[in-house]
Amino acid sequence: MSAESGRHFFKQAGWMVAANLGCGLFMFAVHPIAGKMEAAEYGVFQTLLKLFLLLGIPSAGLQPVFALQAAMAKTPPAQAELAATLRAVLWAMSGLWLVMFLAGWAASDVICATFKITNPNALLATLGLGLTTLWLPVLRGVLQGRQDFAGLGWTLIIDGIGRFTMVVLLVAVLHGQAASGISASLVSQFAAVVLAGWCTRELWRAGGGEFRWRPWLARVVPLTLGMGAVMFISSVDTLFVQSQFDPKLTRLYGAGVIVGFGLSQFTLPIASVMFPKIAGGTGADAALRHTLLGTAALGGAVAAVCSLMPTLPLRVVYFRNPEEFLPAAPLVPWFAWSILCLVLANVLVQNLLARQRFAIVPWLAIIAVSFAGGLWWVQPQLAGLETMAAFQAVARVLCVACVALLGTAVWFTWGRTETPTAVPAV
Repeated sequence: MSAESGRHFFKQAGWMVAANLGCGLFMFAVHPIAGKMEAAEYGVFQTLLKLFLLLGIPSAGLQPVFALQAAMAKTPPAQAELAATLRAVLWAMSGLWLVMFLAGWAASDVICATFKITNPNALLATLGLGLTTLWLPVLRGVLQGRQDFAGLGWTLIIDGIGRFTMVVLLVAVLHGQAASGISASLVSQFAAVVLAGWCTRELWRAGGGEFRWRPWLARVVPLTLGMGAVMFISSVDTLFVQSQFDPKLTRLYGAGVIVGFGLSQFTLPIASVMFPKIAGGTGADAALRHTLLGTAALGGAVAAVCSLMPTLPLRVVYFRNPEEFLPAAPLVPWFAWSILCLVLANVLVQNLLARQRFAIVPWLAIIAVSFAGGLWWVQPQLAGLETMAAFQAVARVLCVACVALLGTAVWFTWGRTETPTAVPAV
């Protein structure tokens, strides 16, 4: 990669960091407002935000696989095939969402009881979010693979601005609770879908092309399992805590989670610039090097600040009522370093998947299952611990999983030789 292309890489990465930062700032700004909800309702709101991320696991491989296909679609026939694939997959995701929605609706009583949801409308709004969560990765993957980072960045920004604006209206002005907060997220994600659809509108008009399920699934299944494992590890602990503790206290664990989320907003977008460059075969090694350096520098600086001044991010996020969330300060360093390991692992995992080196995928699934096993193993011990000590025990299980994830990704990147998996072209 030349000096000029290196500057271009960091220009694109800088825009994606700025877009994610803008999105993250507005999403952060949601929490000082949402933090004024009733204590139990705010805990439910934080939990449902993680639940809708888990609903998106079936689409976890869609953004990278569409980024991969779009990056390689250089000829008119390949672009026509991309258009046919886009239409077919969106229809398939809609059908999958309908099944998920009906299943969630049928089991709503059990789900509400498990996660202490007092208003079933909050769950229904979350299930509604499943549709946009399944659609957005498809459209964002096309934008990413075509290196349309302007459009990709604006879909992030509109999501953040929309969520903040609607939370101000529904929660601050109309005094809504968790259901209103989740409804705000639904509106903002729908706006992001509309914008992404507009940015890819020429594909909708493209005729011809054939969608071949078999080779497409050969790509998407390992990508979904790989990225889904990372999503699972980053989300399931919040649902576990909500199911085990008084909902008036779980918001403290959620406060630590929010700090980790903030760190990821600085670092994950750099990997989104890297993926299509590696998939397209242009400066792959240099792109990985730049991404790792940028992620480690930004993430390491944020994690160090969080360790030295753990109350600072809590005071920033919850400036309207910081005294209610400062007891969560002992959790902040755990989340900061855990998420740093997670985002570094994500860079390496995306690098491997972009190169079609799928041997790591079963190990990622094993780590995800082991993480769930670790939560199950620690669960009987929690009742005998003071609340914050119990939260720290859960955070330590998360930290071990993230370190294991990073170590595995490092080994598969540099510790072993692997021939890329032969996958039929899509």
